[in-house]
Amino acid sequence: MTTGSSLWYLSRGTGVVSLVLLTLVMTLGILTRGGRRLPGLPTSSVTMLHRNASLLALAFLAVHISTAIIDPYVTINIVDAFVPFGSDYQPLWLGLGALALDLGLALVITSLVRVRLGLRAWRAVHWAAYAMWPLILVHGFVMGPDIRSGWLLGLSVSCVALVGVAATWRLIAVPASAKPSGTRPMGAKSVGVR
Repeated sequence: MTTGSSLWYLSRGTGVVSLVLLTLVMTLGILTRGGRRLPGLPTSSVTMLHRNASLLALAFLAVHISTAIIDPYVTINIVDAFVPFGSDYQPLWLGLGALALDLGLALVITSLVRVRLGLRAWRAVHWAAYAMWPLILVHGFVMGPDIRSGWLLGLSVSCVALVGVAATWRLIAVPASAKPSGTRPMGAKSVGVR
């Protein structure tokens, strides 16, 4: 028989693992946006890691949500997990988690039908990841007081730092297509002082 205490630990643990996995997914997505390659890694491997980490994060989120619902400590129902800001228990903070879940489900569903949906529509929905990840971070930080100290605080700061470094690199790195190749296209004239 599962006690409320073990359900709480399972919910917290799977929430933390979800944060780590989604940080990995977010970081890989930022670093490889626009078809960029990571040095030393085949594109197909990075794509597979991104996809599989996303699906694994969803599995951990399913356990996180299920254990939060069946834990007798607070009353959270299944609707509260999907409909933001309607819960009687901490509606704002639980609502941020529900909103992040909805955005994540939209990302997964559109990724599964990407070929039929088209690249432009898929990319438009995929921009939601930039909203989803901070919502998850805030949800975890407020709902779990244990994350504000000790090794969990260090883990959270590391997640923020990793995404921050990836975003900074993405913003300052020159795309391969924009780098000068050293040769001019045929018919182009050299501009300069002679």
